[in-house]
Amino acid sequence: MWPIRQPPRITFGRGSAAGMDRPEGCLVVTSRGAARRGWLEYAGLGDCDIFDSVEPNPSMETARRILSEFGSGFGCVVGIGGGSAMDVAKYCAFKAGWRKIMVPTTFGSGSEVTRISVLKVDGKKRSFHDDGIFADEAVVDPAFIDDADEEVVRNSAIDACAQCTEAFDSTIASPYAKFMCNAAFDMLEGGILGMDRDRIAMGSLLDGLGFGNASTTLGHALSYVYSNEGIPHGRALAFTTAVAHRFNGSRYAARFSRLVDKLGFEGVRLKQDRDEAADTIMEDRKHLDRNPVPVSRDDVVRLLAEVDGG
Repeated sequence: MWPIRQPPRITFGRGSAAGMDRPEGCLVVTSRGAARRGWLEYAGLGDCDIFDSVEPNPSMETARRILSEFGSGFGCVVGIGGGSAMDVAKYCAFKAGWRKIMVPTTFGSGSEVTRISVLKVDGKKRSFHDDGIFADEAVVDPAFIDDADEEVVRNSAIDACAQCTEAFDSTIASPYAKFMCNAAFDMLEGGILGMDRDRIAMGSLLDGLGFGNASTTLGHALSYVYSNEGIPHGRALAFTTAVAHRFNGSRYAARFSRLVDKLGFEGVRLKQDRDEAADTIMEDRKHLDRNPVPVSRDDVVRLLAEVDGG
């Protein structure tokens, strides 16, 4: 027996976010530049109360600030932006008991359809998992990808590829999760190799539904120490997931590495001592306990060296 967990309503398609229906009294949670990029006007959110100071790799302090400043008077939150904005919006709405509408403008995190919120606590990334974090509605409109910066598209696309391939290999992946993860990677691979952004948007949605019903694994556990040093999450995953797939003997190892080469990511290198980083990584049991191959601390030190290029 295995459950299928996802938001009760998902809308996909070009124009689906344009002037979308929403309750009165919504709080919009997004990042700086949302208004300048035209997101709020396009979605008909310009007259809402807006918090637009969500930072990349957001902190728990940002969520607490929202709850302190906007803790009453709202029944609904609209998270619009990348995974960072949606993670903060979902977490705040969960804590406040608000309705949640998620609108992705980048396509890689899958946050609009997962029960996960990732926030920094004391400077370190921590993932929160609860069915109450699910959006009540996800609105996925590929029109947002048209004017997206190429670097954003690259990082988002490889993030989605890492998530679905790691989750396929997870020890808790159900047949449904494996089906969705495999379909997601096929769609993403075709979108990246053919530079078809609509396929990337659809692949990202399928990825969220797939890994949201399983778990990411070793690649993500390795990646957070790099993200904590300011390296973009997708770029970190390009190398940590590639190394993890080889360690695990994943069926996706060669195909994933081919996409990393296609996207031309600059290499990464850890600033902190690898032994110290390994101690941090070994505490991440949510990812390591679901990895298909047992991972020792010595394995982690060796894998970090491989990520760094020796």
